Amino acid sequence: MLFVRRDFVSNYKQTILGPVWFFIQPLLTTLTYVIIFGNIAKLSTDGAPMLVFYMAGITVWNYFSQTLTSISTVFTVNAQLFGKVYFPRLTMPLSIVLANLVRFGIQFGLFLAIWAFYLLKGGTTLQPNWVIILTPVLVVIMGLQALGLGMIFSALTTKYRDLAMLLTFGIQLLMYATPVIYPLSSLPEKYRWLVLANPMSAVVESFRYAFLGTGTFQWEYLGYSALATAIILAMGTLIFNKVEKSFTDTV
Repeated sequence: MLFVRRDFVSNYKQTILGPVWFFIQPLLTTLTYVIIFGNIAKLSTDGAPMLVFYMAGITVWNYFSQTLTSISTVFTVNAQLFGKVYFPRLTMPLSIVLANLVRFGIQFGLFLAIWAFYLLKGGTTLQPNWVIILTPVLVVIMGLQALGLGMIFSALTTKYRDLAMLLTFGIQLLMYATPVIYPLSSLPEKYRWLVLANPMSAVVESFRYAFLGTGTFQWEYLGYSALATAIILAMGTLIFNKVEKSFTDTV
């Protein structure tokens, strides 16, 4: 829990607004997407209010991307701590997952407030459904997928520091290969499998389907995402455990 608190506090330490940034960042990002992708590019939102549509995608994507990015540098950032004190190294990436889960909870609460406003206001196409009860499952898949990928990259960055910069750029590109700013239904049918090959796509689409009633939900898509996550997590754990025994020689 000490590492969880440290990772959470470090996000807003020495900032003027402190934890308020957890609200400001997704709001500003959402408004930017509404203006650029909604009003200028005229991308489809499947009839859902633009603010809720983009906020749903951003809430999910932020948790995944921020967790993955933070874990990817866990060896290089904490090299001195690892060298001084022995503790199970796996606790460090796990603490990042949990710290970002708290952050996700805050942003998810913001999303729920906006979603409830539109729902109570009426006059929208929002149709929440039973898939909402799968929200914890979606969050677990997101967290474990980011954990697995993060551990793989953390092992690689002990030797190849440039990968940390490449990953930051890669995550930005990956967002466009995930239905964050557009619905899967807006893509030609013959190309949808390319997007669905990304395990995060089913998570984003299922989340939107649960709360907005738009998007695509199919058990086989979610099952594929869960299976891919399990494989990624197993690979990440094996690679991480192997590298943590000798990483001090390369960091």
